[in-house]
Amino acid sequence: MQATHSIHFKLLCAIIVTTLMVACTSKPATNSLDPEAPNVVIIYVDDLGYGDVAAYGATELATPNLDNLANNGILFTNGYASSATCSPSRFALLTGTYPWRNERAKILPGTAPLLIDTNQLTISKILKAKGYHTGIVGKWHLGLGNGQVNWNDTIAPGPNELGFDYSYIMAATQDRVPTVYIENGMVVNLDPNDPIAINYRENFDGEPTGLDNPELLKMKWHHGHNSSIVNGISRIGYMKGGASAKWVDENMADTFLVKAQQYVEDHQNEPFFLYYALQQPHVPRTPHHRFVGQTSMGPRGDVIAELDWCVGEFYKTLDSLGLLENTLILFSSDNGPVLNDGYFDNAVEKLGNHTPSGPLRGGKYSLFEAGTRVPFITYWKGKIEPKKSDALVSQIDFMSSLAALVGSNELGPDSKNLLDVFLGNQDQGRESLILEATGRTAFRKGDWVLIPPYSGSAVNKMVNIELGNMKAFGLFHLKNDLSQQTNLADQNPEKLQEIIADFKAIRGSDYNNTGKFELK
Repeated sequence: MQATHSIHFKLLCAIIVTTLMVACTSKPATNSLDPEAPNVVIIYVDDLGYGDVAAYGATELATPNLDNLANNGILFTNGYASSATCSPSRFALLTGTYPWRNERAKILPGTAPLLIDTNQLTISKILKAKGYHTGIVGKWHLGLGNGQVNWNDTIAPGPNELGFDYSYIMAATQDRVPTVYIENGMVVNLDPNDPIAINYRENFDGEPTGLDNPELLKMKWHHGHNSSIVNGISRIGYMKGGASAKWVDENMADTFLVKAQQYVEDHQNEPFFLYYALQQPHVPRTPHHRFVGQTSMGPRGDVIAELDWCVGEFYKTLDSLGLLENTLILFSSDNGPVLNDGYFDNAVEKLGNHTPSGPLRGGKYSLFEAGTRVPFITYWKGKIEPKKSDALVSQIDFMSSLAALVGSNELGPDSKNLLDVFLGNQDQGRESLILEATGRTAFRKGDWVLIPPYSGSAVNKMVNIELGNMKAFGLFHLKNDLSQQTNLADQNPEKLQEIIADFKAIRGSDYNNTGKFELK
């Protein structure tokens, strides 16, 4: 009997010890995130230039709400988008992957298939796996479906297949069809008796266009925007049907703001990640009547004022819910500025003394600095001490940095963990960064920027922006020549060869989309 009790006692002890060991060594479940874990909000705007924000030196535009983030957070002077155009930058932000690694990462039509493979890692997948509720509100422009989308049925794959629990988006851009909102894969307010049809090659019989029916337009097109007319504005691509689902352009900013606010209110009691992608100041610039005439710069200035107000109203929502002290906000733009990008809206004529690119050269579509160096702000009330930082950082680093924030070991292929830099605990950013513009690439290392030779026009005459196409290598020292006026390649042959070698080690030698040549 005593032997039996002894065996039972030893067995019980073994069970207890084993249980304790398992409890001590087992990893927590992925959905067992601390309820006090910080919320994450990425506020991403469209075509806002380095010089379009007062905190970055703008004197002709008032941006009090952006200034509030910048002056009470970290204003990065060397913050970059990955590309000088929209779809590639958005791809890089969400995947931590250079856009030039994906040959499809270009400005996408509204009917493009999903650019990001559903098996690919994304920020939203990382945070969702750690227990976050994940949402996107606003501009998507990363393709949907498999290229043969039925807009009258569930549209997939899309954001919801890439780790977003909730999505309220426009498929592409405000100037492209389809001109409808899509919520969790379904067109909003669609009448099944008025189905949507989309075609980017030819028009539907009897449908008016900006080219053939200019008398129906309230905003005249300048180039490339002369297809289907919606709300008096002609777009890129052709659309038929879906009348009850079509958006009202002047209400778009309000629509996205309300959805972003509602998302935060709905998920205030759990950790959440919101990717809030505003459409301003991309064309067509259609400010709500509350903002018309608020600036002296016409629609472009007015939509920047509207953008700033939206950020302020969203900030107030976080504040009213007591969430500011537990929310990391990352603010930036997908690429640099452009004035005339397809419509006559007096953006050039009413510019006055304002300089959208600030002290930088180029703009949207350009390999020069203004194409990719953009407003870049991190804000976390009570956690981030206000300062300016010269650290070299990129939106491509959001993935690995946010993974570190939530205790994930995931890393994007080209993404660096710069969490301490984004939180202001460290000043050393990247050592180098590849920059992209319409398939062409340049290289920044330290204070040096290398632009390889590319054939093609030096200036895009449609938008009047220097593209950075140079006949020979360009080498610029930004600390002494921020506006890139002096090419030092001939004066510094050894430095040129050094930086070419570093560039080649990452990019490879076959990097010129206009023809192969040897790196020498």
